[in-house]
Amino acid sequence: MEIVAGMSDRIRLADVAAYAQRVEALGVDTLHVPETIHDGLIVSTLALQATTRLHVRTALILAFVRSPMQVALTAWELQRESGGRFGLGLGTQIRQNIEGRFGVPWTNPVRRMGAYVEAVRACWHSFATGDPLHVDTADYKLTRLQPFFNPGPLPDGIAAPEIALGGVNEEMCQLGGRAADVFVTHPTNSAPRYISDLCLPNLKIGASVANRQVPSLISGTPMIVGVDDAAAAATRESQRTVFGFLLSTPAYRRSLELYGWPELSAQLRWITRKGEWDRLRELIDDDVLDQLIPQGTFDTIAAVLAERFGGLIDGLAVPVQGQEDDDRLRGLINEIRTIPTRRSAAG
Repeated sequence: MEIVAGMSDRIRLADVAAYAQRVEALGVDTLHVPETIHDGLIVSTLALQATTRLHVRTALILAFVRSPMQVALTAWELQRESGGRFGLGLGTQIRQNIEGRFGVPWTNPVRRMGAYVEAVRACWHSFATGDPLHVDTADYKLTRLQPFFNPGPLPDGIAAPEIALGGVNEEMCQLGGRAADVFVTHPTNSAPRYISDLCLPNLKIGASVANRQVPSLISGTPMIVGVDDAAAAATRESQRTVFGFLLSTPAYRRSLELYGWPELSAQLRWITRKGEWDRLRELIDDDVLDQLIPQGTFDTIAAVLAERFGGLIDGLAVPVQGQEDDDRLRGLINEIRTIPTRRSAAG
């Protein structure tokens, strides 16, 4: 099981190196770098420079607000300088943010992301081989790469970066199957029923269309864990608030539908439209938390995770909390690593 750690989207850039070193020392395989107020590629650069073993993956940077050539160049250099430890995770975001926060026109996100991945891979092919660059899709046209601007191939033994995608709905999961090396589920849509009933079947459809293997599947599930029941209960209350905010986004409603709460998304959205942000947590009752988020103490959570996810996924996010818990977390990571993965269960 690939062990993935996240990081705070509010971390100071000056603190990134120390945090990445701490995560590496815990035995984590991969650090997921978010993108909200910091540029995910800058944060990834700092994390890679500070570590020697840790794999660093953007999870997920916004694709549509960036040129595919510029992203291809940056990812290529991060892969070169890190000795092959970088993963490029790309996300679509929602229309309101792309248009209203970044001022970029919106087009069909599934089609556009497919074209974006195609463009990035075409750039990498030209970097590696010197072949002419030619991308001609409805969304991107790239036809010019003079030798002066070509960074050249990666050193022997270093492959092009992996590409990770994420998503919630059927079409984006199918695109993940067609185009991604790694697929990362959204925190709101990472519970077992979502993975088994919606995500995996559509990943398999996409992979079959493209005649390729199903990508590695990473569950981005949040986790409620503490040194004892009281500490876990405190974390539970903070997750109630976070989930209320996240689930007010209509695009994230699929797990609510699968688990039998189709009306909750509209109720949460209505509260956000009224600006009553503090009331969101009131609608996230105990049943929602129990069904969607694994919970326990450091001594019990590994068994809970094995029951929920054993044989279903290939990687799992673990929470990195206060440093006083690092010894317990190191032990938990060792336990989680032994949980059977989807690929091992398939033989």
